[in-house]
Amino acid sequence: MQLNHAQRELTLKIVYYGPGLSGKTTNLRQLYARARPEVRGRLLSVETRDDRTLFFDVLPVFFSSSNGYNVKVKLLTVPGQVVHVATRRIVLRSADAVAFVADSRRSATEENNRYWHSLREDMRENGLDPDRVPVVIQFNKRDLPDTRTDEELERVRQRGREPVVGAVALRGEGVCETFHELMQSAWVRLDADTRLARNIGLGEEEFLGRIFRHMNLAGTKLAGRYEAEGASQGGEG
Repeated sequence: MQLNHAQRELTLKIVYYGPGLSGKTTNLRQLYARARPEVRGRLLSVETRDDRTLFFDVLPVFFSSSNGYNVKVKLLTVPGQVVHVATRRIVLRSADAVAFVADSRRSATEENNRYWHSLREDMRENGLDPDRVPVVIQFNKRDLPDTRTDEELERVRQRGREPVVGAVALRGEGVCETFHELMQSAWVRLDADTRLARNIGLGEEEFLGRIFRHMNLAGTKLAGRYEAEGASQGGEG
């Protein structure tokens, strides 16, 4: 987190981490499509011939708090290929929260586990405490054969402390829910460390509301939870 009181700016960094082709870039594309134009920046992506992200994607989401602080949330993905371990560590540096995007298929279990251990190692290399940085696990590709059952995901959820979200990112399912878990976890951690609510007057309700009231949540489990700003005046939903 970067907090500049002089310029009244707060910047958060959220990283999507996981194996190659697990759906990290797809998550960002879906969030970009659902965010209203006035609160989103450009979605920058560098891809190779086989449609894999070579370096990283960047999607900034920004808003102003009621106390006049400009808040920017930078969403980045890491390259999934094994050869880009150094780049993954650079992208992960100073992350405020991490989405671990896993492939739900049982055949991908070994690779998921390998990248999970790599994530924790990369955190330590960056001076991040793996047990303190909020992590949300997304089990993606739940529309494919050989995926873990809901009962299996529930067992994963019970074994760990990380929130677990099932998803079909290509259809937008579970994408906003994962992002919401990330934002909520990030705020709780940052408020505990820096007392955001007391120091800059940015409480959890306002923080989440300023983001998700500017997103199209139709068809998600968050639908109806956040009324779109301007909706009562007939604005865009």
